[in-house]
Amino acid sequence: MKDLKHIYDLEVLLQEAHNDLVRQAADRGEIAIGNTCSLIPEPLLNLPGCFSVRLRAPRTGSIEMGTYYMTSIMCEACRAILERAIEGGFQFLDCMLTPDSCAQMNRCVENIEHLKLCGKEGFFVTYADVPMKSDETALRHYVRQMRQYVLDPLEKRFGIATSDDALLKAIELHNHVCLLINNIGDFRMEENPRITGYEFAVLCLATYCCPKTPLIPILEETLAELQNRQPDQRSKYRARVVLAGSEIDDPELIRMIEEAGALVVADRFCLGSLPGREEIRLREGEDVLTGICRHYMEGGQCPRFMNTEKIKERHEYMNRLVQRFHADGIIYQQIKFCDYWGYERAYASRVMREEYGCPVLSLDRPYAVGNAGQLRTRVQAFVESMEIKKLKRQ
Repeated sequence: MKDLKHIYDLEVLLQEAHNDLVRQAADRGEIAIGNTCSLIPEPLLNLPGCFSVRLRAPRTGSIEMGTYYMTSIMCEACRAILERAIEGGFQFLDCMLTPDSCAQMNRCVENIEHLKLCGKEGFFVTYADVPMKSDETALRHYVRQMRQYVLDPLEKRFGIATSDDALLKAIELHNHVCLLINNIGDFRMEENPRITGYEFAVLCLATYCCPKTPLIPILEETLAELQNRQPDQRSKYRARVVLAGSEIDDPELIRMIEEAGALVVADRFCLGSLPGREEIRLREGEDVLTGICRHYMEGGQCPRFMNTEKIKERHEYMNRLVQRFHADGIIYQQIKFCDYWGYERAYASRVMREEYGCPVLSLDRPYAVGNAGQLRTRVQAFVESMEIKKLKRQ
């Protein structure tokens, strides 16, 4: 297929946390907010006058200093982000508003704060407690935490408006981006998709790592371009998979999977679009902040939600994705030493295989994939096993 017009420029943007769009927004006087988890609702971080940047460490090499401060048995993503902070990669941030969700990421952020690795005048960090179950009591607590540790600091420190009108504007921006991403992602349901999983991952990841407003014309133009894009007459992929699991902030992993013969048609992972890019629908008569928090709590599929209902809901959600995107199998992956996805990957892999009859590949992977030959070999073997099952059914 012909290359998408903006894909190269977006690939370049994703090479740095402090990219051109971030610089331009900072030059306009907007507040740059470091974000580590989707449990701080994005609209709260993208109010008029500020923008969120998801912390990541592109082009990671050695993580020796991150390991020195956090030990070798902690999540490699957390160590890599700390390493990047030590290198000075997050000096542009005005603050970091983080949830008390993952203990390992909290240790990373605490080190950044304690070592004073972000040197902007007035830089500060907050930690908000977020729910581990989904019910009305948890929702009320969630709302109070978001008010106390996100909205109030933004208003007091930077003068950011946090009224209902400001929140509604942020929701409107968020929903516009989500609608465009979802319309682009729907092309993956085609029998012979006109967009690859890698291309979609680049587009989606940019919406987490860059100010959203300047991305809208890029996404609109890409959507229009895809309307007329002709896929290859004969697909080079031998299977379709749902890719699920912990944070994927480097599309190279998806490129490697697709080069091994498995087209990634659905992205059920941290920094993916499912469910991270679902539009926010407010209930009539409900407070705006409560509605935002309800959306993230009830719609969230993070394994941090540990009540039985949520666990079963995640399995049903995965099964719906398999059916909706006509997938042949699921790849569950987790970054080494990721606590939540370590448990989820092991349990969900068995449930989806034995109870739902879906072929599953379970991977424990390094943060920086690079040319991981062993992962490529395992994906190739998984593709072959799905092909054999297809032949047997026929």
